[in-house]
Amino acid sequence: MVVSARWSVRVPESELEISAVRAGGPGGQNVNKVSNAVHLRFDVRASSLPDAVKQRLLALGDARMTRSGVVVIKAQRHRSLELNRAEAIARLEALVARAARVPKRRRPTRPSKAAKARRREAKTQRSQLKARRAKVTV
Repeated sequence: MVVSARWSVRVPESELEISAVRAGGPGGQNVNKVSNAVHLRFDVRASSLPDAVKQRLLALGDARMTRSGVVVIKAQRHRSLELNRAEAIARLEALVARAARVPKRRRPTRPSKAAKARRREAKTQRSQLKARRAKVTV
């Protein structure tokens, strides 16, 4: 079970599809024999996440999200399959935690009376400064 640390959203490991693939890049003879990279696939629409979290996750616009709503994460940083698997799960946790956070509603504000007065005073001073630059006519 994948648990997001801060926001208590749980993703059961049964909903994750993890497969071992060959990692790209340098690695000598061993790179063609051993499958150490991990592909993690997580179908957001078919998951047991709350609907609000699903909607925010789909709306994130993350490059790892396919059009059909599947998150695909490839981890190949480490040489061991277990570490790559743990890293892929950690990345998914971070993504779900980001979507689980409810954004604060923006409350429209107005400038105070004093702020308006300061603004008008600054405009007056600037206007006077510019007026003093004008050519003097005799």
